[in-house]
Amino acid sequence: MDQVMPRPPWLRRLPSGVWTATAWCAAALFAVVLFAVVLFGTTAYHPTPPWQPHDAPLLGLALQAAMALVMALPIGWAGRRPLPVFGVVLAESVAAQVLTARTWPFFLVMDCLVGHIAATRPRRTALAAGAVELAAWICQWMAVDQGRNTFSDFLSMLSALALTIAIAWLIGNSIRQQRDYGEAMRAHTVTAERLRIAREVHDMVAHSIGAIAIQAGAASLVIDTQPARARSALTAIETTSRETLAELRRMLVSLRQAPALPATASHGNRPGGLPSTTGLEAIDRLAETTADAGVRLDMQWLGERRPLPPEVDLAAFRIIQESVTNAVRHSGSDRCRVSVEYRDDELVLEIVDEGRGPVRTGATRAPGAPGTGYGIAGMRERVGLLNGRFSAGARPEGGFRVAARLPV
Repeated sequence: MDQVMPRPPWLRRLPSGVWTATAWCAAALFAVVLFAVVLFGTTAYHPTPPWQPHDAPLLGLALQAAMALVMALPIGWAGRRPLPVFGVVLAESVAAQVLTARTWPFFLVMDCLVGHIAATRPRRTALAAGAVELAAWICQWMAVDQGRNTFSDFLSMLSALALTIAIAWLIGNSIRQQRDYGEAMRAHTVTAERLRIAREVHDMVAHSIGAIAIQAGAASLVIDTQPARARSALTAIETTSRETLAELRRMLVSLRQAPALPATASHGNRPGGLPSTTGLEAIDRLAETTADAGVRLDMQWLGERRPLPPEVDLAAFRIIQESVTNAVRHSGSDRCRVSVEYRDDELVLEIVDEGRGPVRTGATRAPGAPGTGYGIAGMRERVGLLNGRFSAGARPEGGFRVAARLPV
């Protein structure tokens, strides 16, 4: 059953044309602000510019409106090219200062651009833009003030500008960090899901294929001299194959139907929400299959057996299954001891064989030592997801030992 994706936030649902229109509306608003500042913002320190004709007020208004419109045009491209627009606005602030006009609207726009750069560009680029804006204001102040204001006035205005730049940078940087965190979480979820599926397929198939390979090798050795034994081996191959196909089918169906959940198994949930199709109740069948492959399981059940959380039950069975598979394929031993101990707050597993090393008998056993593939890594990942403890390695007296402690 296909899962219905949740709707994205409404801001993400807006088409790109809306954002383009918003940028041009901001440019129009900036033009209005510039016109109003030039028209009504004359003071002793910012008198009416000499280029405005006093004998033709309408022409002066038209020139002011045209200049405000030209200076505001770059804002329309701020969304796509914030760095060039920042440079243009900075140059416009210098030109406005030369023309004795007020420059605070330009610095307000540069503050917004610093926030946008912090949200969409590397951190160093945004910091450099803020430093350039601050340095430009200091240079303009020193060129125009000429001792009119006290040093305390300079510090107060510098602090206010630095504060607005810092606020804009922090807002933009937090937006970028939130976006980066979301992308990292999505990538982590995809990786965790891929590893989970790889573990399930490996644990499910490796044991069955190993048993099939051993039975097929045994059948090929006795097919001429002991037809009945060969027939029994072929029957075991058919049974194991059918069971593996059925389990694979159940897993694929559950993968298609179960909702894709984030990898939160470290907090007690099963990774990815996959329903458990097997657990410790399948140990008896595992022992039968292993016995058919020539290795006897000595099971030891310690403590009071009780129902386990599904994720612990599945992980315990997969760990035992993989360890036994390694013993069948690599140890060369005909016995394997499996201990399952139920404690109050944890489940303790121990799988020990007395192997003499890898055996190469026709096609019956694959070469290599335990742990050369992905089995040990997969078991370690399973235990780690459940906040458990895991160890695996050769024993000094011979053989191989796998131990795991799973919190319950």
